[in-house]
Amino acid sequence: MENNTWWELLLAPYRGGNPVWIGLELLAVLLGMASVWYAKKQHIAVFPTGIVSTGIYVWLLAQYSLLGDMMINAYYVAMSVYGWWYWRVHGPDTDQRPISLMTSSERWWALVLALGSSFCVVVVYLYYDRWTSWTAYADTLTTALFFVAMWLMARKKMEHWTFWIVGNVISIPLYWYKGLIFTSFQYAVFTAIALAGYRVWKNNIDRTPQTSLK
Repeated sequence: MENNTWWELLLAPYRGGNPVWIGLELLAVLLGMASVWYAKKQHIAVFPTGIVSTGIYVWLLAQYSLLGDMMINAYYVAMSVYGWWYWRVHGPDTDQRPISLMTSSERWWALVLALGSSFCVVVVYLYYDRWTSWTAYADTLTTALFFVAMWLMARKKMEHWTFWIVGNVISIPLYWYKGLIFTSFQYAVFTAIALAGYRVWKNNIDRTPQTSLK
């Protein structure tokens, strides 16, 4: 009986929903998990799988009128294209671009990116009169975290895992509340993979001499 209760709770937001939308969400979730796993492995496939996953989410979130989330995923698509190029700039091998720590200038750019993305979300939410729930504040915070995380991942910076982990933890209850249960579970898996990825990248960078961070 208890198992049935949990199953009902899981499926309740999807009851009567569009089966095509539900199928697309599941596909995006699976590709998103694959993308984070490839990031952990420093494999170039992180970008094509991520592009398809986030591209689906752009369309899907537009249908749900979740504007902040849609903006984040549109940005992911663009940054994935940039990251794909950046990782391969020296050749086809996945490890050509070494892992490195943020420079002082990158820290400033990360701050600018966080503030700029937050400002854009606030403007859009106010314009469309969406600043009516606590979720608007959470969306603003996760947008800033994920914008910085994606930019740092594209540049293969160690610190990007920290931003992902914090944003993922916040997103688990956030997406559950929004009724995207499968996506909520996806962020739980993202958190676990990100923690593992942090350890792998940390071990890698500990073995690699770092140049001066300026």
